[in-house]
Amino acid sequence: MDYVENRMAQEAEKAAKAPSPEIQTIATPLNLIFLSLFIYILYRSFRSTPAPDLAPAPAPVVFRRFTPPTLLPYNGTNNQPVYLAVRGRVFDVSPGRNFYGPGGPYENFAGRDASRGLACGSFDEEMLTKDLQAPLDTLEGLGAEEMDALRGWEERFSEKYLVVGELVAVGDENKKIEK
Repeated sequence: MDYVENRMAQEAEKAAKAPSPEIQTIATPLNLIFLSLFIYILYRSFRSTPAPDLAPAPAPVVFRRFTPPTLLPYNGTNNQPVYLAVRGRVFDVSPGRNFYGPGGPYENFAGRDASRGLACGSFDEEMLTKDLQAPLDTLEGLGAEEMDALRGWEERFSEKYLVVGELVAVGDENKKIEK
């Protein structure tokens, strides 16, 4: 019995020295995962972020006077912007290059006065002024419905695109601007 009593005493002594399961250690695998996650979140929130790569700003567009010959190169070819004129105002329609640029359904209006074609709802080549040296189209002969359609197009362009200039007849580009 001495042996059994001695063994029981040793076990009781060990049990008294060992901490209970509730207070053993905080270094469990789950706690280490949470601690690592906390440190990572702190690191991400306090580290400095690099400045984002800024795209170069587009070149500023200066309002200018165009004549039909000087407007013609702005048809989207050779990396040029796409401009078109409606009732004397020149719009930069480059954001709509897929419509107004090369290969688009309205490509014949690019670099030209599109007023008559838009008013008539026609994309045909004969709607455009053939002689670029001739006076500007006065839109004579258009009916009230056609003029309403043209105003609708002009309003749509004004809301969507930047006005970059005015279209004047050849020889009028240096005349003083009247207010």
